[in-house]
Amino acid sequence: KTPPTPVLIREALKVQKGSSNPGRESAGTITDEQITEIAKVKMPDLNSTSIESAMEQVKGTAVSMGITVVD
Repeated sequence: KTPPTPVLIREALKVQKGSSNPGRESAGTITDEQITEIAKVKMPDLNSTSIESAMEQVKGTAVSMGITVVD
């Protein structure tokens, strides 16, 4: 079993936690390269067959944490 996605995102960004007001405050920014690496780690536990759909799931988690996704 792999670590939860929010834990991997926090480790990649080196932050303690996500935003307490997602959508209003940003807790940081994450790049596509970081999202791809997290998606590769999470692939065995996700219900997705492609890396692109796994990346979308990771992006959704990041946005819900108040993290800005940079392409």
